[in-house]
Amino acid sequence: MTTLKGMTWRHERAIAPMLATSALWQEKTGVKITWEQRSLQDFESFPVEELARAYDLIVIDHPHVGQITAEGCLAPLDVPGREAELAAIAAGSVGQSFASYTWSGRQWALPIDAATQVAAFRPDLLDAAPRDWDGVLGLARAGRVIVPLREPHSLMCFYTLAANLGTPCDPARRDAMMDEGAAARVIAMLAELVALVPDDCFAMDPIAAFEAMAAPDSRAALAPLAYGYVNYAIDGFRPHVLQFADIAVAGGNGPTGSALGGTGIAVSAFGRDVAAATDYALWVAGPEVQGGLYHRAGGQPGHAAGWDSDEANAATHDFYRATRATLEGAWLRPRHDGYMRFQAEASARLSAGLRAREDARVIAHDLNRLYAGSF
Repeated sequence: MTTLKGMTWRHERAIAPMLATSALWQEKTGVKITWEQRSLQDFESFPVEELARAYDLIVIDHPHVGQITAEGCLAPLDVPGREAELAAIAAGSVGQSFASYTWSGRQWALPIDAATQVAAFRPDLLDAAPRDWDGVLGLARAGRVIVPLREPHSLMCFYTLAANLGTPCDPARRDAMMDEGAAARVIAMLAELVALVPDDCFAMDPIAAFEAMAAPDSRAALAPLAYGYVNYAIDGFRPHVLQFADIAVAGGNGPTGSALGGTGIAVSAFGRDVAAATDYALWVAGPEVQGGLYHRAGGQPGHAAGWDSDEANAATHDFYRATRATLEGAWLRPRHDGYMRFQAEASARLSAGLRAREDARVIAHDLNRLYAGSF
């Protein structure tokens, strides 16, 4: 029996669909896949090359692609003879999920999970999520808002607000992340919100924020900028169900510009059986699995077959339909070799500046300096 090892991140949304699909894959092919998990923080920052030397299949985040291409640690998945399968995955991409793993003309991972920053609210405490930024601030002044700000999520909030205002970070620039005045404006907006939410938010990633919101004694009614987690929209998953919605609009172009997240499945170039691992990757990312077993097992599909599913939406209070516009208009982060170092350093600098209530222009200048130094 061929046995492969896989690595994903630690949450029901991540591990449950991999276990379910791998069990079926073993029945179909005889290939066994065992899965291990890392914390969300490790997933967002741990060197992919080290994982590639230990695992055959790796669930990755798209900003790593420039680095992993330079390191040569992943096998490209646009292999001869599999064009039809790859085309079906690309055609079903939700927003830029498929394109986010394309780099230097090759496909380095396939989207199995699509996500972006959206709004989450407690329907027993709030009739609907606010549609504009003023509504968010009003709830924050009433003490009803939390926002995950643990690094790198403070930077993700900055990105989302900047792009929604029509001044996104431009990956084509190397001298600066964006105009300093525009960056300072966004930081000032974020600082206004940060001053109105509990300081505990700086220790929260989206999982921690949703756990806090769903607790029986929680007063938090809204998380205005947080990566969507479909599990919390399922009745009975936690004491209180959450509902999800498009982001509140700060600019004039609707719910656009949210910082794209999600995950893709990649194949190690150092693996024991690259062909067998590629077979599974193409199958699990395909429309048949994504539109059925993957979401039924608790996953959050990366393919439109799952997002369009009446069954998936009925089970999740319309999680997919309610956030689809935000995902389709999401903004793609830079992905150059060196970006991951910038993301870590910029997140730390932004968080420190927000907590200390530093001048927004000083923070913006430092972010631009760090960005220019990442190339």
